[in-house]
Amino acid sequence: MTARTARIVRDTKETRIRLDLNLDGSGTYRNQTGIPFLDHMLDLLAKHALFDLTLEASGDLEVDYHHTVEDVGIVLGQALHQALGDRAGINRYGWALLPMDESLARVALDLGGRPYLVYQIANRKKKIRDFDLGLLEEFWRAFATEGRMNLHIAHLYGQEPHHAHESVFKGVAKALLQACARNPRVRGVPSSKGRIET
Repeated sequence: MTARTARIVRDTKETRIRLDLNLDGSGTYRNQTGIPFLDHMLDLLAKHALFDLTLEASGDLEVDYHHTVEDVGIVLGQALHQALGDRAGINRYGWALLPMDESLARVALDLGGRPYLVYQIANRKKKIRDFDLGLLEEFWRAFATEGRMNLHIAHLYGQEPHHAHESVFKGVAKALLQACARNPRVRGVPSSKGRIET
């Protein structure tokens, strides 16, 4: 069976990123972006999607976290797209209803090649320490676009901002685990068109 792995290198004047991804891993991870909260969220994503993920990023954090957060989303999406190949034999769709203490997130996604993001967060807190939580929408948009997926994220309720966004990352992880899984009953590409536009 073909290995579903990817290695992406991105070097710009704003960020330098190296990423290794194995879709059929065991959930091992080593993520270092210089932004502890983002590292924690990426760790959760890998752990619960059962992806092996190694990511090293250095960026112009003295300017803002924006470039690093968005570029990590870009590179992670590119790696997912590369590792999936022609997407033959996968479930394609995934969804999750994910509780995290008082928070609940609903996630649904389609790896059908048409990028789109719907992002709704009930929690209105704007920061965790010095991290601007609004940047996570930019992360998910970049990830969905480069990963060629339709991604719907809805944090339904919950007062604690850490729990709110943790429930989202874990929900996306569980939806990805389902969507990326090989299904022996799926013959070829899971589309009535005969191919997925990627």
